[in-house]
Amino acid sequence: MMRPFYLFSIPLMFIFLTTACETSQQQEQEEDGWKSLFDGQSLDNWKIVGGEADYVIEDDAIVGISKYNTPNSFLLHKYTFEDFILELDIKVEHASSNSGVQIRSIYEPEGNEGQGLVYGYQVELDPTDRAWTGGIYDEARRGWLYPLSLNPKAQEAFKMGEYNHFRIEAIDNEIRTWVNGAPAAYLVDDKDAAGFIGLQVHSIGSQKEEGQKTFFRNIRIKTKNFDPKTPDSSMFVVNTILNKLSDFEEDHGWRLLFDGKSNDGWKSAHKDDFPDVGWTINEGVLTIEASDGGESTNAGDIVTTEKFSAFDLAFEFKMTEGANSGVKYFVTLKEGNEGSAIGLEYQILDDEKHPDAKMGRDGNRTLASLYDLITAEKQERFIKPIGEWNSGRIVVTPDNMVTHYLNGTKVLSYERGSESYRNLVAQSKYDQWDAFGEAPEGHILLQDHGDEVSFRNIKLKEL
Repeated sequence: MMRPFYLFSIPLMFIFLTTACETSQQQEQEEDGWKSLFDGQSLDNWKIVGGEADYVIEDDAIVGISKYNTPNSFLLHKYTFEDFILELDIKVEHASSNSGVQIRSIYEPEGNEGQGLVYGYQVELDPTDRAWTGGIYDEARRGWLYPLSLNPKAQEAFKMGEYNHFRIEAIDNEIRTWVNGAPAAYLVDDKDAAGFIGLQVHSIGSQKEEGQKTFFRNIRIKTKNFDPKTPDSSMFVVNTILNKLSDFEEDHGWRLLFDGKSNDGWKSAHKDDFPDVGWTINEGVLTIEASDGGESTNAGDIVTTEKFSAFDLAFEFKMTEGANSGVKYFVTLKEGNEGSAIGLEYQILDDEKHPDAKMGRDGNRTLASLYDLITAEKQERFIKPIGEWNSGRIVVTPDNMVTHYLNGTKVLSYERGSESYRNLVAQSKYDQWDAFGEAPEGHILLQDHGDEVSFRNIKLKEL
């Protein structure tokens, strides 16, 4: 049944909130456990907050109408919900009509300079060419949690000018979405366990866009006797729980490379055991301590004891100011070089403060780049500040295609061993090694570059 709202996480709410008991009795009257959140006739159970966009009723739909020079506007349902399955249909007719569905969200009446602040999980409706409809955004707080670049197949599901069917499952700490039957996003996160459901009309940047409509209809919810759908087995899961995999991830081949407690599965790049100093494990975080800023001159790099060929590797990293590090892959340890072991490198760098960002060619030594070879194409708004956790991902498919991601956004892709790849190697610092980066398998490496950098939530799936 629907659980009571949480006074510890939600400030003073609307005076028309009824009790969870009353709501439960009403829901039990609904057939098959589904309850309509909109009766098709009135907005008595809803309240507009945040901005001044209009919400009206046309035929069988709630219609949000964009308004210039006002912040994001939300129509919040008066009840709060914890675990549920929500279904609704949404239609937009113009590319400016960005919208979304707030779930487990919080409302602070005094926030946003007294205009009211809504924050929390939002299932995105994105009618632009970016096509991230069905992704999960953390409104007014953490930003994108599951951009649809993580699931390209789902980017084709949305239909402009037509009603699109959304299914949202929020059960325990998992949020999963579908758009027109296509699995879209899968998030495991424990930030908020309960909150409001709301409909959004986004702010607009031009008066010419005023008056555009977003249509919502057939809004219904189920809060017990769940019948969850089965996601696509190949879906990537964004999991923010510290060093813990979901049942879905474990069932589909994912495993932790770092258990959060020990150095099991790791060793020094140039010795048979783990470094005695320099690398520490504390509260689920693996950290290389700062030393002299030199490359592998203190504790040295660490590598996995196993080798991998085709894989999906995800990790989180946190930099200190001016830091330099990296995650390398296809490390063979056969080159016999001094310093850091040789391999393809996902660059970890403070682009603003470290001089390496200005070296190389065209920025190919900056954050998330394939170091000294390919520049990461990224937007500043998708980079977390120094001292906060960023997420990286490296996907190597059996056909040797490699993709780098930063905070869920795709930043580069290339083919190992292709002519274009070899031309890049020939112009780089790696041209002295034959067939650089083309080994059939190799270790994964975390680099000691003399700066403090931390890692957590390191997980891998062999492909």
